[in-house]
Amino acid sequence: MKIDESALRQVAEHFAMQGSLEDVTPYGNGHINVTYLARTDRRRYILQQMNTTVFPDTAALMHNIELVTDFLRSQGQETLDIVPTDQGASWYQNDQGAWRVYKFIEHTRSYEMVPNPQVFRNAGDAFGRFQNYLADFDASQLNVTIPHFHDTPKRFRDLMAAIEDDRRGRVRECQEEIDFFRQRADRYGTVMDGLADGTIPLRVTHNDTKLNNILMDETTGRARAIIDLDTIMPGSMLFDFGDAIRFGASTALEDEQDLEKVHFDTNLFQAYAQGFIGAVRSSITDREAQLLPLSALLMTEECGMRFLTDYLQGDIYFAVAYPEHNLVRCRTQVTLARQMEKSTDQTASMVGQVMEATR
Repeated sequence: MKIDESALRQVAEHFAMQGSLEDVTPYGNGHINVTYLARTDRRRYILQQMNTTVFPDTAALMHNIELVTDFLRSQGQETLDIVPTDQGASWYQNDQGAWRVYKFIEHTRSYEMVPNPQVFRNAGDAFGRFQNYLADFDASQLNVTIPHFHDTPKRFRDLMAAIEDDRRGRVRECQEEIDFFRQRADRYGTVMDGLADGTIPLRVTHNDTKLNNILMDETTGRARAIIDLDTIMPGSMLFDFGDAIRFGASTALEDEQDLEKVHFDTNLFQAYAQGFIGAVRSSITDREAQLLPLSALLMTEECGMRFLTDYLQGDIYFAVAYPEHNLVRCRTQVTLARQMEKSTDQTASMVGQVMEATR
């Protein structure tokens, strides 16, 4: 539902922003929350309408973000800065939804695609350090905002249920993609099984490590802050590494319609691995290192399943710009995963080399 500027101004005025509000305008292109830029005569802010369908427990969600940002700030790290409401709360509720405000982090930029290997190496270092900063954080304090978020076997079961239901009559359009996911089902449980039997450590993870969730300094190019903390939960290091590679080592956007433009760049994989492993070298286990290449493939397949499931269910999770948008997104992930499969030996060798070089 489109909200006019007058209504947005009324929402913004419930937050303790410095100065007089000048305007509120749409900002960014996120799939889940609706984001606006609020400007006062003193500074800029990010105003977000949170997606209460995806995150029904707003209090639990904001509790996580408050805890994590406070912890990171106590370690001297730049992070999201929540602006309280005029009642001192971290979020505001009205008839149109749940809202929050962050201070705008100035003189930064984010990337939708990787411009060069050094930027991606910096990104790997940033997410690796993010995990290290939270190594002493008590994960039991965190709420699970989305149950089974990176539970790949559960995502596969959800896809199978959506195929069976076929509520929109779309299954016939995507049989090739369905066959792709069915043929690879025997590996989907690798990470979840490892977490269950203890061969893979449970860690506090971001769980949505796309490149555009890092704010880079405009001048130095170094990472300054990790954003979009809605999905921070206990999980596996492999979730974070794999999803970053899925997004950043692709030569195309997630919704590229021309699949000839979708390629897996192994040089970018190597650059990210150098940054990430370098940051977590003191804590990464041999099993985790061994599974880094597979994690990228699993996260790519899982994301493809999620796009396809949403398409079959009628686009109820991801925002879409046209009717086939989620199917297009699924097909980019399938194309990328096929190329990752062919590069497994090469990426495993790269990880081994980085592990050895960082001893």
